[in-house]
Amino acid sequence: MRIKVCGMTDLQQMHQLGQMGVEFAGMIFYHKSPRFVLKHLSGEMVKRAKLKVYKVGVFVNASYDEILNHVENFGLDMVQLHGDETPRFCEQVSNYIQTIKAFRIGEDENISWKVKDYYDSCDMYLFDTLGAGYGGTGKKFNWEMLKEAAINKPYFLSGGIEPGDAAAIRAFTNEEAAKNLFALDVNSKFEVSPGVKNMGLVRSFVEEVRG
Repeated sequence: MRIKVCGMTDLQQMHQLGQMGVEFAGMIFYHKSPRFVLKHLSGEMVKRAKLKVYKVGVFVNASYDEILNHVENFGLDMVQLHGDETPRFCEQVSNYIQTIKAFRIGEDENISWKVKDYYDSCDMYLFDTLGAGYGGTGKKFNWEMLKEAAINKPYFLSGGIEPGDAAAIRAFTNEEAAKNLFALDVNSKFEVSPGVKNMGLVRSFVEEVRG
């Protein structure tokens, strides 16, 4: 099972992610986020670090030029569009770099309807929990809704995943709904403070979820 640890702000911790076999490190480029990466790191610092994880830039309603600027400055490998980006905008970005489109899922949501216009506009989906803003809520949505959805792309499962969820995740991976599950996305439940992870918890989770 691939894993993305999002909201990273510390280079040493990103090096540790690579050492423990985590594939993706997410950096948030949304100025309202408590994990806003530009408060902690510059593109030069990140490039010089030669990290052994794929670097994912998370953007919320950013302009095309802003996204491309950060992709170049930080050497990003992928971008995650976590706002209200249109299919046309997502397609424009995905023509330049591998693109994940995030969808915030509420109660009794029709996931098939939410994603249908984006099939040709991005490379992967990410499903997170609906909240008042654009950031993570630290809460789960009902994964059962994924069983009813026609999901025709690889997707990241996000939203309140915590250290004690390894068994539930392993069970879910045996479901038909998980056939396109590409990776797990974790963040706040593994933190000491915003942007600073408890690497012991991350390591234990990686070991448990991979059995």
